Amino acid sequence: MTHQPEELFTAVDSLLAAVDGGKVLPAPGERVRLREAAGLTPAAVAQALGVRVPSITAWEAGRAEPKGERLEAYRRLLEGLAQRYPATAQPAPADDSGTSAADAPSTAPRPAPESPPLPALRDTAPISHRSQPDRPLSSPRPVARKAAKAAFDPRFPHGPLAVLDGDGSAYCADGIVLDCLARTVPELVEWTLAESGLGAPRLHRYGKDPDPLIVLTAAAAVKLGLPERLEGPEQRRSLRLPADHPVVKQVTKAKWKLTQRGFGPWARIYRPAQAGKRQCVQLAVLSWDALDSRAWPGVPEMGPADIARVLGVYAQRVITPRGSTAVSGLELMTALRPPTRAVQDRTTGNWVPGHNPGSLGSEPVDPAPPEATQEHPVVVGTGWTGGFLDEEAYQWVRDVDLLTGEEAALPWAVGLDLNTAFLAAAARLVVGLSGPEYVKHPAFDKRIPGSWLVDLSRIELDPRLPSPFTPSGLRPEGPAWYQTHTVAYAQELGYDVQPIEAYLRRETGAYLDPWHDRLKTAYVDTLADLGVTTDLDDAAFLQAMELHKQVDPASAAVLAAIKATVKGGVGKLRERPQGRHYKDGERWPALERPTWRPDIRAAVISKARVNMHRKMLNMAKMTGLYPLAVLSDCVVYPSPGRSPLDFLPYSADGKPIPGAFRLGSTPGLAKVEGVQAMAWAVDVMEQGLNPARHIKGDGHDASVDEGE
Repeated sequence: MTHQPEELFTAVDSLLAAVDGGKVLPAPGERVRLREAAGLTPAAVAQALGVRVPSITAWEAGRAEPKGERLEAYRRLLEGLAQRYPATAQPAPADDSGTSAADAPSTAPRPAPESPPLPALRDTAPISHRSQPDRPLSSPRPVARKAAKAAFDPRFPHGPLAVLDGDGSAYCADGIVLDCLARTVPELVEWTLAESGLGAPRLHRYGKDPDPLIVLTAAAAVKLGLPERLEGPEQRRSLRLPADHPVVKQVTKAKWKLTQRGFGPWARIYRPAQAGKRQCVQLAVLSWDALDSRAWPGVPEMGPADIARVLGVYAQRVITPRGSTAVSGLELMTALRPPTRAVQDRTTGNWVPGHNPGSLGSEPVDPAPPEATQEHPVVVGTGWTGGFLDEEAYQWVRDVDLLTGEEAALPWAVGLDLNTAFLAAAARLVVGLSGPEYVKHPAFDKRIPGSWLVDLSRIELDPRLPSPFTPSGLRPEGPAWYQTHTVAYAQELGYDVQPIEAYLRRETGAYLDPWHDRLKTAYVDTLADLGVTTDLDDAAFLQAMELHKQVDPASAAVLAAIKATVKGGVGKLRERPQGRHYKDGERWPALERPTWRPDIRAAVISKARVNMHRKMLNMAKMTGLYPLAVLSDCVVYPSPGRSPLDFLPYSADGKPIPGAFRLGSTPGLAKVEGVQAMAWAVDVMEQGLNPARHIKGDGHDASVDEGE
């Protein structure tokens, strides 16, 4: 690296000014000693200085240094502690062996050991640590932060990812900034694997370590020879560099490979594993719309340091991003339930890959015809005309003629939006792990996951509620295919069900349980970062929810990404073919993965819709209130006031009554999505519109997306 004389003089002057001004901090070990002598935790110091706990850890280990106002504040803290807890400087007498106490092993805290030096690469700069610029991510309002942090893995001292800017600064998730002078994509890949110290440990002992992620800003992309934008008739996220592009040729010439998806917004560059060691780096190009602003609101416009922090929290709590949030949701399922494990071959004694119980295995399974899509080979190839599952989320509006005068007189319509309703439905959900088995005239058993052809059209229900058997909320017109949970709910309502035929899965398991548990924890912890905790009463909860997006834009973006991961991951279980040249009956790439399971998607949505109807039915019994409209996980009620506290059922001692809608931050409980005047709600119903869709804005959250 070369510097101009002016740059060298400026750097020296800054160093002299720091020394003259007394701004040089104590040695890292002394910083630890002073904090521990005062009985302070890293979290307490981090909260006082307005930084994250990993920043304090990095400062105390000497891997990074604060800057600007935080440098002054940190120095002032250490000076104050030094006055209260001075170090003992008296020499200790030597013992009989001639070794002084100063030379003997000490129990005093020592600085964290530096990471071992990593080998340098040709034409790339060695790692250098610089403190991250102190760009505020949030408003000055203090927020109680949880000190949850993954266990430190010495193989990956700098976290799971970095955001590379055009000047060679690689901003890591933990606040460290590395120097990377890679001039080409192959050099960047080699630097990432050999020098950067980036990566993350596996989420399951039978799984694989996630690949390190490098996010490229527009300036970094141009510096590496990539176009700043990808242009074409399709959505930018679907575009790819042509095979003859110079960067693609560089990758090939350096004996690296691209996956079949090519070099797009999310590019995976790899070499075949050697001695069981993966060699793979994931690249994300910001200016190619790698981060969808709907799933990552505000993040594409953030600075590189802030993007690294947001993605780092997501990687710590969910998974290192592998593509869109939908792709990451699907990858998380596999990471938590790996398809194989090591088993010993009884004949040879060698260890070989074997099936991991509870997983979906390593081979794809074709669905039953009614579970497939109309273009699927099992449908086109067999000429199937027997109908399909229609297990989708609600889109229902009550007929305006069914409004009573009392309801029309109420001045407000309040939307209750269930927190991650599809995630709540995944909890303890038993799904099929094997292929479908056809059965004629089966006896219904709610313990067996599958698809049942049954006539539920004769069931009479209150027309002021949507039918629980169709996404439109309309009464079924004859025999139709239903998932097990839908048929079980008809039985729960007291009706005798007699299936005509069925496709059942005999091998079962709670495949989604670890996926649910990890995402639920991530969701609840991130809401807690925004001041919405599980111990709030309903009034405090509503107030916190009203302000939570303004508390910290970074945490709000992580929260939105977690929600998108849930819906996108469920939707990916039935990913449709993409591309203009696809023809019905052809297999598309998604069909080759074991996680193409439309039956599991149907099970999640069926259970979520049934849960919603059960709550609406209980609400009607407890309060006499019926919904105006339902869109996916949002239900709209008429109300005498603008708050749900005006109509939700409470006991005499003020506690929420179980069974109906309840407020809270836990998945499956409700929050307020929006408030509109009752007169407006009546007006839109007369026009055939959906007040729930209007309350939810553009309706993006309303569907379980199946694509990217």
